[in-house]
Amino acid sequence: MFQILVIDDDYSIKILLERMLEKQGYEVVTASSGEEGIEKALVYRPALIICDWIMPGLTGLEVCHHIKKDPKFSTTFFILLTSLDSVADCVKGLDAGADDFISKPIEHNELQARVRAGLRLHQLSRDLQAQKLLLESEMSEAAEYVRSLLPFSMTEPFNINFRFIPSRQLGGDCFDYYWLDDDCLAIYLLDTAGHGLKATLPSVSVLNLLRSRALKGLNYYQPSDVLKALNDTFQMNYQNDKYFTIWYGVYNRTNGELIYASAGHPPAVLVTGTSPRKSEVKLLKTPGMPVGMFPEAKYVDGFCNIEKFSTLYIFSDGAYEITKSDGTLWSLDAFIQLLVSLQNPIDSQLDRVLSYLIALNSKDAFDDDLSILQIKFDSLSL
Repeated sequence: MFQILVIDDDYSIKILLERMLEKQGYEVVTASSGEEGIEKALVYRPALIICDWIMPGLTGLEVCHHIKKDPKFSTTFFILLTSLDSVADCVKGLDAGADDFISKPIEHNELQARVRAGLRLHQLSRDLQAQKLLLESEMSEAAEYVRSLLPFSMTEPFNINFRFIPSRQLGGDCFDYYWLDDDCLAIYLLDTAGHGLKATLPSVSVLNLLRSRALKGLNYYQPSDVLKALNDTFQMNYQNDKYFTIWYGVYNRTNGELIYASAGHPPAVLVTGTSPRKSEVKLLKTPGMPVGMFPEAKYVDGFCNIEKFSTLYIFSDGAYEITKSDGTLWSLDAFIQLLVSLQNPIDSQLDRVLSYLIALNSKDAFDDDLSILQIKFDSLSL
């Protein structure tokens, strides 16, 4: 049974409304002032409130404003009872949060119709709120599942750390690193176009496909072959409009060689040196279209020797495509300069990088997913 709160300082109108509503099967609570009405609203949490506009003490407008700003009454339907009928008065009522009006003198059929309509909207709001909470819970579980798939940080034989901040609960970035054998480590980071669940699904599919080595006959040691196989597997079509960029590398710790290939992805940044003044920077990128765009896309390998005191950064474009407070867009060059400025063989500087990016961002959340992998080769004896 729906509960209705009637707030009116006029005893006769209050009793009239109470009787009319009770005959319709509603449970009615009454109050004689705005202050009492707010107290009873907090106690009973009514589905609908009918409140007189003109009252001593708190007016109906003030009661409405107080009720509507409280999240506990987000689904409560508020009707103002008034003899005022000018457009200006209606605007005031709507600005205060009123959902509807009933004019004096009260007409029985009009009251019934407006109350029924108000309660339908109240029930609809409650249903939508319940669905929203359920969806948020399911999205949270999905986000937790995606995070559970990400690899653990590595400390031996070298340090690998990462930072992952999706722009929403679910994002299109994904990454992994794992040993192909005792000597060779595969490392990759991909960025699916778009955001949310639709972008997450192909990312997780790629992660599971590569981690399980489900593409039979594929040479996972040859990055260009891996990208070609992914491009053959994840072609865009009318049902799937998603493509993704990816950087994939294989590091051989025996000879210190890194083989890599990229598909439309930002370059990995290799910083070698013990301090910002004594650092050499290499951008590791090969030509290649994003995976899924064109069936005949070609991919090639690049080669690099990793020296001692080197740090490799692999990241998504969300790490540098950041809108600053002045409205301008930050740049890849500025991001690389930041990485070099923090070069230190002892300090794990990812938190400092992330703090800088958060301070630089002009919004409460990042516009795009942000992922950064950091591989520190400082302990190698090469």
